[in-house]
Amino acid sequence: MTMKPLSGVRILEFDGLGPVTFAGMMLADLGADVLRLSRNANAGAPVFSEVGGEVLHRGRAAVGVNLKDPGDHASVLELIGAADAVIEGFRPGVMERLGLGPDVCSGLNPKLVYGRITGWGQTGPMARQVGHDINYIALSGALHAMGEPDRPPRPPLNLVGDYGGGALMLLTGVLAGLLEARSTGRGRVVDAAMTDGSAVLMSLFQALGARGLWSEARGANLLDGGAPFYRCYAGNSIAVQFAGLAGASGAV
Repeated sequence: MTMKPLSGVRILEFDGLGPVTFAGMMLADLGADVLRLSRNANAGAPVFSEVGGEVLHRGRAAVGVNLKDPGDHASVLELIGAADAVIEGFRPGVMERLGLGPDVCSGLNPKLVYGRITGWGQTGPMARQVGHDINYIALSGALHAMGEPDRPPRPPLNLVGDYGGGALMLLTGVLAGLLEARSTGRGRVVDAAMTDGSAVLMSLFQALGARGLWSEARGANLLDGGAPFYRCYAGNSIAVQFAGLAGASGAV
């Protein structure tokens, strides 16, 4: 059996929603030994055991911990000491208050890659504000480009914020950090923000706009439905055409 590229890499995933869960799934799919640290019933918060179900939580075991319990806290630090990477998605300052911030963990394990993800980033004027992925892609300008020209923008599910601008940017940073740690013996902190990540995803359109080749008007551009060959059409007429072809050829 062929080994997967991340076989032997040990990663701790502090359980959460959205991008961290997706990143943990992808790392496990690549062969990493990922352990989900989930809130247990005694921690005073709901356990995310059903969010994502068998799909997003596939390929990895989970153990319930109360990060405020001294015994559980000590066990988590022991796990961190033997891990290659940690991924977490708490609000800025939460892990530091729990005594599990990057400084503590890196002091314990210098090779550790500490991956964290937020909406607005760890610092800055909006770092402490509550948000959802639709807020982050709105600020980055990505949301403005999506939808019909005469209606409000249409949310692209949570693919652009949570997953594209969030989880995949976190994964890129963590994988780069793991490569660096192997060659230098030193880990690093990976700080991914969904606002920044979704802005990076807009790089092509920013470049086109700078050259006068992209309009801010939705539905007027090459890739947003303005071109007839890059647009969605109703399927009934196409189905009728195919049915006609099938009848003419005698196909069932």
